[in-house]
Amino acid sequence: MNNKLKSLMLLMSAFLTCSVVANTQPISLNNQQLAVVVTDSWTDIQGEMTLFERDEDNRWQAVSDPSAVVIGRTGLAWGIGLHQAQQGQQKVEGDGKAPAGVFALGDAFGYLQSVKTGLDYQAMDAGDYCIDVKGSPYYNQMVNTKDVGEKAVEGSSEAMRRDIHSQDDLYKKGIIVAHNPDNIDGAGSCIFMHLWRADDKPTAGCTAMAETDMDALLAWLDKDKQPLMVILPRMEYVLKQSDWLLPSLPAQE
Repeated sequence: MNNKLKSLMLLMSAFLTCSVVANTQPISLNNQQLAVVVTDSWTDIQGEMTLFERDEDNRWQAVSDPSAVVIGRTGLAWGIGLHQAQQGQQKVEGDGKAPAGVFALGDAFGYLQSVKTGLDYQAMDAGDYCIDVKGSPYYNQMVNTKDVGEKAVEGSSEAMRRDIHSQDDLYKKGIIVAHNPDNIDGAGSCIFMHLWRADDKPTAGCTAMAETDMDALLAWLDKDKQPLMVILPRMEYVLKQSDWLLPSLPAQE
């Protein structure tokens, strides 16, 4: 093999290696806002959320103090998002775990006709459901009975107007987390950020918080800044920080 061919092959190898590395990055420069949630372990139900935004030099800057959140009643397991598939326990339907990883944030939703937010907003009515029934053609999708009929939502535990169907205000204000975007059956469904019952009451797999913190989050988020949610145990966050170009967490007291 002559030197010119060797050099060409080395350049091609380097290009392919760089391409693979680039494709492993779940966060791009277009993502200008991060809602970062960390817990103390894979099984903790409580955590902290810190908001970060890029400055004019594209460096992450914290724009909030850490605030309290609760997550799934059995902690965390790897979800399906913008990150590559990870080794370890994977999120499945009904496991009571919040999905770990990096996820796009979608529309805001709630009981009110409008809220202050830079996201698109969906006002829910009594016919709105998110389908968590395995085997349903609408699995992990938001539907309305006016469009799909009452039979299509049978068995779903995710009526979006919980004030009407469950007599609580958990979904009074919330944000869709784009977990399992291809709607893989049984891989976990209907993941949101929403209001909590209390600071010691976990969810079925969502991330929940006080209404004042939700109001601040909604007002800060801007769809044009392509916001993401990062949710990981603290030690996993440290391990992924360099590879995923994550911001430094505030120092623990």
